[in-house]
Amino acid sequence: MKLGIVGLPNVGKSTLFNSITKAGAESANYPFCTIDPNVGVVAVPDERLQKLAALYDSQKVTPAVIEFVDIAGLVKGASRGEGLGNRFLANIRECDAIVHVVRCFDDPNVVHVEGSVDPVRDIETINLELIFADLEALEKRMGRTAKLANNDKEAKHELELLKELKAALEAGKPASVVQPDDEEDRKLIDSLFLLTSKPVIFAANVAEDDLQDDGASNPYVASVREYAKESGSGVFVISARIEEEIAELPDDEKAEYLETLGLKESGLDKLIRASYDLLGLMSFLTAGEKETRAWTIKKGTTAPQAAGKIHSDFERGFIRAEVINYQQLLDCGSMAAAREKGLVRLEGKDYVVQDGDTIVFRFNV
Repeated sequence: MKLGIVGLPNVGKSTLFNSITKAGAESANYPFCTIDPNVGVVAVPDERLQKLAALYDSQKVTPAVIEFVDIAGLVKGASRGEGLGNRFLANIRECDAIVHVVRCFDDPNVVHVEGSVDPVRDIETINLELIFADLEALEKRMGRTAKLANNDKEAKHELELLKELKAALEAGKPASVVQPDDEEDRKLIDSLFLLTSKPVIFAANVAEDDLQDDGASNPYVASVREYAKESGSGVFVISARIEEEIAELPDDEKAEYLETLGLKESGLDKLIRASYDLLGLMSFLTAGEKETRAWTIKKGTTAPQAAGKIHSDFERGFIRAEVINYQQLLDCGSMAAAREKGLVRLEGKDYVVQDGDTIVFRFNV
């Protein structure tokens, strides 16, 4: 999974990126301190892996990972070359979703590029720049397609779909509002990598005092939640500064620090959960002496498709899957004991993999 982080300058975007990835992107109280796109890879916390690894005495534990791409703060007019322009937007075109960091705190010591804190205005400023960037990309594609449309039925159909997308964008709506019934049309839209067709998660960046009630008493957060509800987007509340402090602690002290703050989970945990929910993702597990590993898949994935995540040969030569819920496996103490109790199921090509399934794939190529 790959997430692109966007936001206005000085909303806590790079501070958040630094803390969750420990990548050390420069962060400062002025615009454009992130000159080049920063990329960081984060392991998805999953206590199931450690428990299975202990059961098998695995030599290696491989968690699922999320890749974050942090780009320079956008400003009004970025698509026309203001600030650093929109050239950095290309770096997030292939992301699965966009994390939009929104400032929801007052602090006279941290300059706001618009002079005041207004989360919905800030969201709409960024959205407009994404729309402008998508319009530019669409117009280039339409120019090429129009040349073929006179003599090519497929090109003509594509041009009509591009026009529909353009009309939505010109009306100030994201490309995601265009949802054709035809699967090939949906694939075509996906191939355009339009920024406004991507799912969005709003990260409401608050002061420490607003964390304990998850921003319930913060009017800025309330406005973000209302906006997200209307647009079908996800929201999670975070304090980039607290995440920065957590990132500096040894792993064994993080839980204790969260407890002193009255928090059950870190902002990173919230972000991962929100990302998985928004994108409809989950993990199945494989375990053995050599390696215990989590594999991220879409909900609704069949057993052969899940096998293909490991290797294309597994999917091509799929015979069956031996499946057991990880907790049942732990309770039994071994796969052999689980088989004796009849808890290991033999599943075929139509089986839909469930979150937490521990699977052994049988295949023949």
